[in-house]
Amino acid sequence: MEGDAPVVGHPGIVIRPSSDADVPAMIAIYEHHIRRGVGDTGEFEEERLLPDDLKRRRKTMRKKRLPHLVAERNGEVAGYAYAVPFRKRPAYRYTLKHSIYVHPDHLHAGIGRRLLPALIEACAAGGYRQMIGYIDGKNEASLRLHEACGFRRVGLLPAVGYKFGRWSDSVMVQCPLGSGSADQPATWRPSPEAIVSGHDWHGE
Repeated sequence: MEGDAPVVGHPGIVIRPSSDADVPAMIAIYEHHIRRGVGDTGEFEEERLLPDDLKRRRKTMRKKRLPHLVAERNGEVAGYAYAVPFRKRPAYRYTLKHSIYVHPDHLHAGIGRRLLPALIEACAAGGYRQMIGYIDGKNEASLRLHEACGFRRVGLLPAVGYKFGRWSDSVMVQCPLGSGSADQPATWRPSPEAIVSGHDWHGE
């Protein structure tokens, strides 16, 4: 994950949508953080992420018009980030959950400081209003990065993960997108039945 070292300019860094050609590089970055790094506790997967799995995920995100971005540094994939629906219920359709990974050879190079704001901007442009993240409580670099990009800590889940021989806390962070909760989305049209029954707000 990205550190919080001061960055003056971002020479050689390009943020762009990911492609299938980026899949091997993204898998290598992902597996490093899963095997060795301190990552998002939501990503404690035991099975390997296969190329076809990642390609399917990207295809699903494209259909839903959700961003899946890579950061290229001097022609090499140095990190990637994406957002998925926070929950499947309709009431949560304006809220996303995100993940961001930076190649271990490109830490402290400004990758996260370019990649995360680009993801936020893309999600806001898509009409979404909130972005959620879950970060390992010991990953101070990622916590500082998120706070620098407008996230605030909104929750703590103590000892919900177990990996690398230790229990891990999960810190929940949140960032408003666009006007956040200041107004209703233009497409928000609750039906009279939903207002009366409250069905539109039934959550998980």
